[in-house]
Amino acid sequence: MLERGGIALSGIGDEASSSLEEQARVHAELGWTELELRSADGAAFADWDDALTGKARRLLSGAGLKASIADSRIGNWERTISTPYERELEELERCAERLLRLGGWGLRVMSWPNDGLSESDWEKSVLERMDRLAEQAGRCGVTLLHENCAGWAGCDPERALRLVEAVGRPSLRLLMDTGNGIAYRYSAPDYLRRALPYVEHVHVKDGRLENGKAMYTLPGRGDAGVAECLGLLLDAGYTGLLAIEPHLHVVPHLGERGGGAGQLEAYAAYGRELERLLAAVRADARSEAAAAGEEPA
Repeated sequence: MLERGGIALSGIGDEASSSLEEQARVHAELGWTELELRSADGAAFADWDDALTGKARRLLSGAGLKASIADSRIGNWERTISTPYERELEELERCAERLLRLGGWGLRVMSWPNDGLSESDWEKSVLERMDRLAEQAGRCGVTLLHENCAGWAGCDPERALRLVEAVGRPSLRLLMDTGNGIAYRYSAPDYLRRALPYVEHVHVKDGRLENGKAMYTLPGRGDAGVAECLGLLLDAGYTGLLAIEPHLHVVPHLGERGGGAGQLEAYAAYGRELERLLAAVRADARSEAAAAGEEPA
């Protein structure tokens, strides 16, 4: 595994290409040994059939890659708190079966945008649903990773902590996306400081607001505080994955599916930029520790 100070690098493959072959190839060329699965060959992960799942196993094995994490649509912007629970449970079970076949363990979820409920009823429904899903996830052998994005606990770290602590199951933890604060108007470092005890996976993106619209950039070139987030993770001894989600060509919630010229090259460049940024953050941390007379991490 390619590591940078105990942290391994990965990426959401469909941001590089819709082709599963190209997703595997660009990750192998980056020298990484992880690939996060969201969609491939025109199908969302939950909708993969046996043939596509088998193809993924062969491609991953041939490229020396692992797929520890996959992204579901459970609770995301396509759905609301009124989405039938049975639909979410069915997606969990389909995703878990495929993920385990690929040797993975973590499944991205969100916490359902509201659909006319009162704040208290919205919270009650989210907590009940997530508790039931986390219980089933535990039975299936996977961990749900709640992302700071759409839904009740998306933008508020106190709600995210409430969610994890109210459910109280090891099969529910947090996924921190460094760039979501740009679109949702909050500070990612402030969110991360509160959420850190339960963060077990990280997405890296960056950007800035231009005329009220989120415009995405290379990591460290925007206003999301990516370097500060990396420093917080290093200080906390985080040893999980950093998965790039550039949003330079693909922005799923806006219907931007990529496919243009230079998409693969832009994805690879983004990965290299994250490597440089992470090395610089670690070097700064070592310099500060040395100046303070402390042992470097």
